[in-house]
Amino acid sequence: MTGTIKAGLVGLGKIARDQHLPAIRKTDGIELVAVASRNAQGEGLHNYGALKDMLAGELDLDAVILCQPPQVRYEAARQALLAGKHVFLEKPPGATVSEVEALIDIAERQGVTLYASWHSRYAAAVGAAKSWLATRALKHVSIQWREDVRHWHPGQPWIWEAGGFGVFDPGINALSILTEIVSEPIALLSASLEVPANKQAPIGAELKMVAASGAPIEAVFDWRQTGPQTWDIAIETDGGSLLLSEGGNMLRLDGEVQVKAPDEEYPAMYRRFVRLIEDKAIDVDIAPLRLVADAFLCGEHRATAAFED
Repeated sequence: MTGTIKAGLVGLGKIARDQHLPAIRKTDGIELVAVASRNAQGEGLHNYGALKDMLAGELDLDAVILCQPPQVRYEAARQALLAGKHVFLEKPPGATVSEVEALIDIAERQGVTLYASWHSRYAAAVGAAKSWLATRALKHVSIQWREDVRHWHPGQPWIWEAGGFGVFDPGINALSILTEIVSEPIALLSASLEVPANKQAPIGAELKMVAASGAPIEAVFDWRQTGPQTWDIAIETDGGSLLLSEGGNMLRLDGEVQVKAPDEEYPAMYRRFVRLIEDKAIDVDIAPLRLVADAFLCGEHRATAAFED
């Protein structure tokens, strides 16, 4: 398409205000003109209470950005795609693998862009890590993804409900990096999920996986860490060691810092979205979501103490 993409955003919550709004302002070729949200309004924008009202009121809208909880995202994405709009999906792209596959089919039939935005793949050091690993054989991978849920998800009860992912909401970020930098297929072997007595989604998880070559991969996700947060992926290969830290923004090779840069993930994603729309292309990788689904499918559930957030 030619000209500036006119976009509407659905779900004006914390992630939208902290990341999406500033990133859109930084990105050439796209302009946010409207917001659909039940409980918030965007300053200087056309505001609606629901997506259907926004679609009816903004006839020249080109794209829809979906930032609401994953439990309700499928119907919103389906509605936008059937209206002929390009769609940007905040991660995770849906509550189930099957609904995301259905959205891909709809987007293909409608001839519009569908983009699953795995933001951690755009962290500053991820590309360099992928290039370094491409010429080496894996020996072992260890992931430690520990953060404070009270800091990152205050007042968000949906995240503890069925379909809300629990600790896999951040943990899927680690899996999105893993499946980006490791070129071979990864299988989940077993999982242990700690579920608070008063919640439906896990607060902690341990995963055992394996690469197709046989290299073991272990991951620990925990939502109870206070103080400094831990987002590390350590990899041993036949040609040295790699450590991705700070969520993928710092890279050490054999202990030496190679890349350290500030977080610019969301602006990079919006540049990608603009290019996809120009090409009428679809970019939806379900590999991280499939690993999470496998963990819920075969994971051992362990009850733990009630958690109040």
